[in-house]
Amino acid sequence: MTIALSGTVAAGLEPVADAFAAAFEGRPAMGGALHVVVDGESVINLWAGTADARTGRAWTERTPSVVFSCTKGLVSILAARLVQEGRLDYQAPVARYWPEFAAAGKDKVTVGQALAHQAGLSAPRIDLTEDDIVDWHRVVAALAAQEPLWPLGSGYAYHALTHGWVAGEIIRRVTGQSVGRYFRDLIASPLGVDAWIGLPDDKADEVAHLQISPPLSALWAEEAAKSAPNWPYKAMTLGKALPADLVSEDGGFNKQRIRAAEIPGAGGITTAEALATIWSATVVPTRGVRLIDDATVAQATQTQSEGAPVFGGEPPYSRWGYGFQLDSAARRYLGDGNFGHDGAGGQVGFADPVRRIGFGFVTNWMMGPEDQRATQIIDALRPLV
Repeated sequence: MTIALSGTVAAGLEPVADAFAAAFEGRPAMGGALHVVVDGESVINLWAGTADARTGRAWTERTPSVVFSCTKGLVSILAARLVQEGRLDYQAPVARYWPEFAAAGKDKVTVGQALAHQAGLSAPRIDLTEDDIVDWHRVVAALAAQEPLWPLGSGYAYHALTHGWVAGEIIRRVTGQSVGRYFRDLIASPLGVDAWIGLPDDKADEVAHLQISPPLSALWAEEAAKSAPNWPYKAMTLGKALPADLVSEDGGFNKQRIRAAEIPGAGGITTAEALATIWSATVVPTRGVRLIDDATVAQATQTQSEGAPVFGGEPPYSRWGYGFQLDSAARRYLGDGNFGHDGAGGQVGFADPVRRIGFGFVTNWMMGPEDQRATQIIDALRPLV
């Protein structure tokens, strides 16, 4: 059965709509949306499927969803803006802004290293609980006190959740605002988009309900069975705080208590329109807003981390700038110079400075390494723009 799409697509971009429709094949409980902005103007605005399979609620143009690690890209925009304004220096030690971070041998860790997953804090040494992770000060105090998991300068490992707290506390120390408040004031409100780091309670019933595909659950079950310490596994669970899948039927990021907390490594909630509009505003004026200038983009997207991480893993490997995920074999965008971030389960948001594009794809049907949905949509877009 062919999915019924809603929305609009500009003439000549119909193959992208076809690729979006194909993403739903064999996935009757899936919902999702796609938005593409070129030169500050929307050219694709599509949505389809089911926002909540428990009730049959349909996905609409205004349905927001958890975008997981796409949030790291949004937080990296905030950091880049502070660098542009001269308020933050990628080469400065984190401890210049956050003195407590110097503990346990981290006095020389730079802001850039922290953003590029090199700080040695990819997972907490102690087991955190749900009560811990909804308490901002408790988490950042634990990370500030922690000894790194590997020697500084010896490599990197993806800071799946901790990245957001480290970057967010740096931002809080510089601005005096929480990361969610700064995100609202600098990005969401000026652009007029539905996007939050810390979801208001009055929006809780609008958010898509997340579901896990069986292969993704099986993958994390294999990780759970490995001998401890399994730092990549703990990077996702934080010990006892979250399920490895990041969600359960009513827990993890399906729980409003978690969504309401500012968890900037994975807790951003946006529509596809918001994600694409934000990324567009990093490379071209969009709705009267330009978030970071060309020189800052060039600086922030210099490769900092690539290749095999310190705890191993199978290729292909991602490539990182100062918090931004760059085009690589692990995450193909439209070409060299593109930057953004994908998110657990299939979410993707990025910018293309040459084509002047902002892209956003979100879904509540979470898949694992076998997922080709966003890749096929991007492949369909590439020859048309």
